Amino acid sequence: MRRFLSILSATAFSAVFSATLLPGVARAGEASVPVLVPLTGFLSLEGTSQRNGAVLALKDAPADVAVRSEVIDTGTSPEAAVTALERAAGGTVTAVAASMLGTQMLAMLPLAQDYGIPLVTVSGTASITEQGNPWVFRFFPGDAVTKEAHARYVTEELGKKRPAVIYQTTAYGQSGKAHLEQAFKTLGVEPVFEEGVDPAAKDLLPVLTKALAAKPDVLVLHLHSGPTALFIRQAAANGVAVPIVAGSAMHQPSTAALLEPAELKGVCAETAASPISGGSPEVEAFTAAYRAAFNAEPDAFALGQYDGIRMVLAAVQAGAGNAEAVRKALSAGTHQGLAMTYRSDGKGNMAHSAVIVCYDGASRVPAIAKRYDNVTGVVR
Repeated sequence: MRRFLSILSATAFSAVFSATLLPGVARAGEASVPVLVPLTGFLSLEGTSQRNGAVLALKDAPADVAVRSEVIDTGTSPEAAVTALERAAGGTVTAVAASMLGTQMLAMLPLAQDYGIPLVTVSGTASITEQGNPWVFRFFPGDAVTKEAHARYVTEELGKKRPAVIYQTTAYGQSGKAHLEQAFKTLGVEPVFEEGVDPAAKDLLPVLTKALAAKPDVLVLHLHSGPTALFIRQAAANGVAVPIVAGSAMHQPSTAALLEPAELKGVCAETAASPISGGSPEVEAFTAAYRAAFNAEPDAFALGQYDGIRMVLAAVQAGAGNAEAVRKALSAGTHQGLAMTYRSDGKGNMAHSAVIVCYDGASRVPAIAKRYDNVTGVVR
C-alpha cells in the first residue's frame, strides 16, 4: 500500500516511463508493455480509465521485474490503432494494453498475430474473441456474460417483461444488442422497442419519446458514457418513471459525475466490478492508490486492465521471457485478480463474472445489488 501511494500523478505518465530495479534486488525478467488506448474522442472517458489501470499496474510491478512502457493515444479510428501498434512493434514487446474500442481491436488483431504480440484489453465487443486469434485476452466480461446478467436482472429481479432497448450504432452497441436479444429470448421475453443511436447525437429525447410510446416497463440501455448520461438526464428532466437499467458505461464515476445524484435515483447498471463500492480490503487499497495517483475515481475498466497487466507481470516474474511465453501463460493459467478470478475459455475470454449496481438518488456511489459469478462455468 505504501508503494501504491507513492505513485506519481497521471501527468507524469503521458509519454514514456521505465521502472528500474531496486538496489540489491535480483532481476527475474523484463517487460515492455506499451499502452495503446483511446484518450480523445467519444471514448475518452473509458479510455482514460483503461490507461490509468494499466499504468498503475506497471508502476506496481514486482520489484524484480524491470518495466518499460509508452502511452499512445489511439483516438477512435481503426487506422490510428493500427499505426500505434506498428509503432510499438518496432521494439521488443512483451504484451500490449490494447484499446477497448471494438473496431480498433478488430483492426489490430491480424497485425498482433503477424507480430506475435499478446493484446490485453477490456473491450466488451464479443466478436474480438471470435476470430480464432490466439493473441487476444479480454479482462472484462464480454457481452455474452454481461448481457446475460443485464437481462436476468431485468426479468428475474425486477420482474419486467416489456423492455425497450436503446443501443449505440457502434460495433460495441451492435454486439450488446445481439446478446441482449438472445438473453431475453432465452428468458421468454421480447423487447417492445429497439433502436440504435449514433454516439455523436446531441439530443436523445426523440428516441426516448418513441421508446415510451411502446409502453415499456423498463428502459434497457447499451450506450457509451456520454450518451448514457445524456439519456438519463433527459429522462429525469421529463419525469420518466420507467426504471432504467444501463450498460457498463453507467457504473463509471466519470459518467455519474455528469449527473446530479437525484437524476440517478433508481438507475441500475451492469458491469464487471465497482471499486468505489468497496467489497474487500484489497479493492479498497486499489481504490485509495488510484485516487492518490490520478485524483479520480476508479471504475471496472481500470480495475480489469490493472488485473490483466498484473497477470502479464506475474507471468514474466515466473519466467515468461518473451511474448510467446506470456501468451502461453495467459492461455493456460489462472489469476486471482482484484475484481474476480480470471481464466481463459480457450478463446481469450478471461472474465466470467458480472455485477449489477444501483444508485439511491442521494449519492453518486452505487451499491452492488446483485452478483453473477462464473456465468460461463469456465473458472474451476
